Amino acid sequence: MEFAKRMEQFGEGVFSRLAEMRKNRVAEGKEVFDLSIGAPNIPPAKRIMEVMAKAVMEPKNYVYAINDTQEMLQAVAQWYQRRYGVTMDADTEICSLLGSQDGLSHIALSILDAGDVMLVPDPCYPIFADGPRLAGAELYYMPQKKENDYVIQLQDIPEEVAQKAKFMLVSYPNNPTAAMAPESFYHELVAFARKYDIIVLHDNAYSELVFDGRSWGSFLSIPGAKDVGVEFNSLSKTYGLAGARIGYCLGNSRVVSMLKTLKSNMDYGMFLPIQAAAVEAITGDQSVVAETRAAYERRRDVLCDGLIAAGWQMDKPPGTMFVWAPVPEQYADSESFVRDLLDKTGVLVTPGSAFGPSGEGYVRMALVQSEEDMQRIVEAVKQSGIFA
Repeated sequence: MEFAKRMEQFGEGVFSRLAEMRKNRVAEGKEVFDLSIGAPNIPPAKRIMEVMAKAVMEPKNYVYAINDTQEMLQAVAQWYQRRYGVTMDADTEICSLLGSQDGLSHIALSILDAGDVMLVPDPCYPIFADGPRLAGAELYYMPQKKENDYVIQLQDIPEEVAQKAKFMLVSYPNNPTAAMAPESFYHELVAFARKYDIIVLHDNAYSELVFDGRSWGSFLSIPGAKDVGVEFNSLSKTYGLAGARIGYCLGNSRVVSMLKTLKSNMDYGMFLPIQAAAVEAITGDQSVVAETRAAYERRRDVLCDGLIAAGWQMDKPPGTMFVWAPVPEQYADSESFVRDLLDKTGVLVTPGSAFGPSGEGYVRMALVQSEEDMQRIVEAVKQSGIFA
């Protein structure tokens, strides 16, 4: 058998390797505190589950969805107006995604040809780079450096690279670094994209998970943003609907139209009961959003304050559901530290090397365990002596 050459650039996914490590430790009868995958463990509000359950029992809802329902599109438009102050045209500026991962892996196919240049953050969530790779794009990594608070310095992108670039991806609050960019960055981003005729994708999956009284908005609220790009948003973390796979592409009508055309040839739309749940999530009682945010903030405080006291120096994240922490100096690389940490404490985290060239030297921890388990994690790390 012969397979596509494009698969030669993909090895076994890091999360598959981590799952195997977890499986082996459990088989030995040992406990694992899994902070590796950002899989939310806060369920949806009961009202959302009830709407979905009722819709699942309707035989008429088992046809192909084909298109987004008008009810859902209007609900999303109202959500963006209410939450971000952004006016959206429901028919031309909104497209559903079967989760942001689906959109991130496919939108590059509607924009890039083989050999085109794509600008991606470094470090970045793996699919940010893998989607363009599937399209045959050449990647240019935009460094997110600690000394710049992990904010991309657009002026440092070489002129010849900017001239060639066709598409760029930006994401704040950021996965994995948890950084938040100032509003001035977005004004610079719009000007940069307009100057070099680059399509911008802003991933805004963590807009509701910002802490310490901070607030976050939308890229599309910046003047001129719709002229140059789109934004992805997701209901996975905010509403506990990760497994339902609900996301949206919003913004520039031409970009949205091309993605809709591509999707019409690749899938048959979002299951109608899931569309009903999405409408309920974003139009119903929004107190669940504040409750979810508060839960992640408490987890962050227990974990970070405890680990810092134990000797692991790190910055407390201002947002997202992740902690980006440096690897102790005695370890040669992040993967060896991950293995040692698991062996000595039962705590499983993700090596920074999984997030691109600049990720090495760090690990990412997901705030997906209860406060009680976070305290147990802190005690396990203290007793391990790794940071003594």
